[in-house]
Amino acid sequence: MLKNIIQTSIKQDLITKLGKDKNVLSLPRLTKIVINYRVAEARESQETLNAAIEEITAITGQKPQLCKAKKAVASFKIRQNDPLALKVTLRGERMYDFVEKLFNLILPRLRDFKGMPANAFDDAGNYNLTIKDQTLFPEINLDKANKIRSVQITMNINATSKDEAKMLLSALGFPFEKTN
Repeated sequence: MLKNIIQTSIKQDLITKLGKDKNVLSLPRLTKIVINYRVAEARESQETLNAAIEEITAITGQKPQLCKAKKAVASFKIRQNDPLALKVTLRGERMYDFVEKLFNLILPRLRDFKGMPANAFDDAGNYNLTIKDQTLFPEINLDKANKIRSVQITMNINATSKDEAKMLLSALGFPFEKTN
């Protein structure tokens, strides 16, 4: 659905706004979305890790990759190869489905939502946001969720500047906060 809208109307709008010489490949585009789901208690309990895997699989529709500690850090009580987090990289149709769900369902459900900050872009034009509560996703069963975890989302945007990346997200319907 969102991919069809991008193909038909959003590309033409970006060409007119950016003044590109009708070169569609030079337009900013969404290349991938990386979702990180930190599970700190996974080293103590395999059951907690399995529950977290089920949650992130339900949210994204894709099986996550387990990220393990590369080095032991004594001050954090982490040993080498301890499970730390789950990571999912979305591309193609699943990425556009997730973006549509994020923009239209999840972000408006945030408490006292006035929009997302426009200064969360990094130097490459990627946008980073954190949702503090995974239960905002409709796929999560509230009875089975044993702990509230945050979901970190990175939208990887192929753009030459932060302004182009912001223009693309605005065209897709991303709710930025209003500045006075």
